[in-house]
Amino acid sequence: MPETYWTVRWPDGQEERLYSPSTVIKELFEPGTSYPLPDFLHRARIGLERASNRVAAKYGLACSAALDQLDRIEARSTDFNGQEGAEVTLLGISD
Repeated sequence: MPETYWTVRWPDGQEERLYSPSTVIKELFEPGTSYPLPDFLHRARIGLERASNRVAAKYGLACSAALDQLDRIEARSTDFNGQEGAEVTLLGISD
């Protein structure tokens, strides 16, 4: 299963490289696109849960790294709760 890395810019301008054990992220995000924070979180949840499920289907165990990444994304997003118009920009995706 090809690992995928995706780089985002958070609303505070900080960039972060994120991990997915699957290319499913490419189905949900478009490089160069900014997503309102709630939409970004929704897509990230879907993508990382699907990625974990794909690993489980292939290897019999969910991918803890994908679920850990989702936990980190959700924790980071709390920094911007209540910030009207907060957006996350997807800078790029690489295999």
